[in-house]
Amino acid sequence: MKTIEQTYTINAPLEKVWQALIDPIEIDAWGAGPAKMADQEDFEFSLWGGDIWGKNVEVEAPNKLVQDWYGGNWEKPSKVTFSLSEVNGVTEVGLLHENVPDEEDGDIETGWSDYYFGEIKKYLENSS
Repeated sequence: MKTIEQTYTINAPLEKVWQALIDPIEIDAWGAGPAKMADQEDFEFSLWGGDIWGKNVEVEAPNKLVQDWYGGNWEKPSKVTFSLSEVNGVTEVGLLHENVPDEEDGDIETGWSDYYFGEIKKYLENSS
């Protein structure tokens, strides 16, 4: 199993980035919908119409979100931690994705930048 660590800088306030992670309307708008999501612990979420699914393990709004993630036919979940902080209206997001299946780590690593945070960044920075 692999671990992916990445950091993203988004020129948007912390609260807007948080909403892009937990509000299904915002998630649909940046491209990971249809989505089921809420900022509640034990909430069972899904992204991309169910291609990714799991459960919120820890929610410390608006600074930390820990989720169990499943994709494909994974027997065990991977663990995703989002850590958010803001300085002068710019938000930094730390991503820690643990227990990534070895055979999928390359696709998942580029997926974070191309289809997840890349899209959130474009969406928020172009709508601000």
